[in-house]
Amino acid sequence: MKRTVTHLADGRELIYFDRDDSADRGAIDERELPPRPPASELRYDPLTEEWVAIAGHRQGRTFLPPADECPLCPSVPGRLTEIPAAAYDVVVFENRFPSFSDRPAGLTAPGGLSEARPGTGRCEVVCFTSDHGSSFSALSPEQVGLVMEAWIDRTAELSALPGVEQVFCFENRGAEIGITLTHPHGQIYAYPYVTPRTALTLRAAERHRERTGGDLFADVLAAEREAGVRVVAANEHWTAFVPAAARWPYEIHVYPHRRVPDLTGLDADERAAFGPLYTEVLRRLDGLFGVVMPYVAAWHQAPVRVGRDLAYTHLELFSVRRAPGKLKYLAGSESAMGAFVNDVLPEEAARLLRAVVTS
Repeated sequence: MKRTVTHLADGRELIYFDRDDSADRGAIDERELPPRPPASELRYDPLTEEWVAIAGHRQGRTFLPPADECPLCPSVPGRLTEIPAAAYDVVVFENRFPSFSDRPAGLTAPGGLSEARPGTGRCEVVCFTSDHGSSFSALSPEQVGLVMEAWIDRTAELSALPGVEQVFCFENRGAEIGITLTHPHGQIYAYPYVTPRTALTLRAAERHRERTGGDLFADVLAAEREAGVRVVAANEHWTAFVPAAARWPYEIHVYPHRRVPDLTGLDADERAAFGPLYTEVLRRLDGLFGVVMPYVAAWHQAPVRVGRDLAYTHLELFSVRRAPGKLKYLAGSESAMGAFVNDVLPEEAARLLRAVVTS
């Protein structure tokens, strides 16, 4: 793998990941871009004890442009994009409209019992392929491996930045999810705090260890593998299963068989085995109703400084589609109270996914 670091016209970092060591990455971003926005503002909610990012500059981000105006496609004469090169394998660059950044922030005084601090951190875009019409499920094992190397590289680099407490790699897919660009891509957030979901699961893991002496995540995986009824796919190094208490109509968790706190801990065999299993799972999801399924795919990794002995890196994938032509909306119970009601029995979801023909 060849890794090349360069910069865009406004100073943002861009990194090429290539399989070919001879790839020429000397192309220069010739656009005239406006100044980069200031960092967001974090405000503290005393009722939930959580931080909320206020990022007004994101209102102006690019929204569902036509294919011939896609900013994630390679640049061509007469159409300059975020990627100056005429072709690429995998590219990572700093988001032009970030939720968190290292730029100076202009803080306000929210008043009440809240407090404000800068939204220090970093947000990056990961382009999985230069093929605008492709998808993650269509990537070759070699291409998935290159994406994995980019995720690992960025996890290590971003974890070392001052003020970063957690690194989150994810993909939003489909208009139903709320994407703003259709090109196959994901994002990486380097948060200046430990996210609420991670804090919650680590507290549960700590209580489980105190009560049983075991590893909560490993015990969940072992129980699902033994029961088998909710397992969707598996190989020597990974298992994909529908969790027993799935919140979403079609929710799949993908676990490595060996506990590592973050992606950097995966060995070469584990990295290579991920792609074939994961793309199979995605194809099963797409084949369920014969339509492209919207989804969120989220890597859960250990925070940078706390809970690393408790965390267990894994991917959680879910779709908001519950039936052909029907979506799962987060209405009163879910949105207001955080109390999920799932319309699809997890065991039935797993059975239907296993029944999909993928070849």
